[in-house]
Amino acid sequence: MYQRHLKPYILKYSKEYPLLALVGPRQSGKTTLVKELFPSYTYLSLENIDTRTFALEDPKGFLKQYHTHVILDEVQRAPELFSYLQGIVDDDPIPARYVLTGSSQFLLMESISQSLAGRIVTFKLFPLSFLELYRYPPEKHSEGIFKKHSKRSTISQEELYSLLFQGFYPRIHEKKINSYKWHENYIETYVERDVRQLLNIRNLRTFESFLKLVASHSGQLVNYTTLSSSLGVSLPTIKEWISILETSGLIFILPPFFENFSKRIVKTPKLYLADTGLLCYLLGVRSTNHLKAHPLLGSIFETFIITECFKRFYNMGQKPPLYFWRDQSGNEIDLLIHEGTCAFPIEIKLSQTFRTDFANGIKKWMALDDNPAKSGEVIYCGNEALGIKSPITTLPWFQI
Repeated sequence: MYQRHLKPYILKYSKEYPLLALVGPRQSGKTTLVKELFPSYTYLSLENIDTRTFALEDPKGFLKQYHTHVILDEVQRAPELFSYLQGIVDDDPIPARYVLTGSSQFLLMESISQSLAGRIVTFKLFPLSFLELYRYPPEKHSEGIFKKHSKRSTISQEELYSLLFQGFYPRIHEKKINSYKWHENYIETYVERDVRQLLNIRNLRTFESFLKLVASHSGQLVNYTTLSSSLGVSLPTIKEWISILETSGLIFILPPFFENFSKRIVKTPKLYLADTGLLCYLLGVRSTNHLKAHPLLGSIFETFIITECFKRFYNMGQKPPLYFWRDQSGNEIDLLIHEGTCAFPIEIKLSQTFRTDFANGIKKWMALDDNPAKSGEVIYCGNEALGIKSPITTLPWFQI
């Protein structure tokens, strides 16, 4: 079993809130984690038809029978429970009285916002991070992402290809199963079980084509018009589908950075698949040899680094303060970690050989007036750390 870095934060806040919620994509390890953290709790899955029928037909009786120290798995399947949970914890706010999990984040979060605001703390769990998979210690604060971990063993390029191809869903690594077939089944299950329940999609093949098209745009600006015209689907529908993918944990949205906060909201963001294994499957990559020659290999590697940073912040119980930057002249920074008055720019390069122009985008951004960054980093596929004493360091990807 892999140790999940989110554990201490869940345990910390379990002493302060009567309700805890753990949300995230299917098969990310939510049930395993809450059972490990709360072994004495009664476990109930709302996927079980008998349990769900009881909860839906008699929510008061259900919660009277299971009134404290209960794990309610896939709780979005019985949204009627939320208003009753509110009354129960208001009357007796025992810490960690109920632990809720849900895969369909959008349903769970909507119910929370309506009924349970102020009574619940919510965490997001995604597939394994690189640190979790290789059993490295967790980052304890965001500054750890900027540090060089020079004592880590070198990871070969072949192992990196295998890592990107397999992805980071726990079951693939725990059971050592064929990742391509697993992702195939995962997509079929996701489309059949989740999407059909939530969206009025008459043609599931169109949605499957949409998933593949989104995968081909991983690391690119979100172009709703292009997606709409390519699929023959209306623009509002495309926006709704993108929102569904984000809130269900299958993609991350990376907004642009502007000093003017309102511009961050309205300007075009980038999207990234949340798992490189799933990305490879949707791109039709069938083996590591195929991956090596794939024209989107650079985007796949960039997706890996970006999503790793997303997961590390979520694993610290924090909302990721992540952006990208691009000016009108085409100068760009792949990733910008911006916290208050401080910023840290990162460039991501697939190359195994260092070139001085890798840092050009960072240099141009740091030369701007009132620039909030004092240092930056280039992440590449080489094995040597360079420029450690300079403001812009270059690190092998496995040392971040």
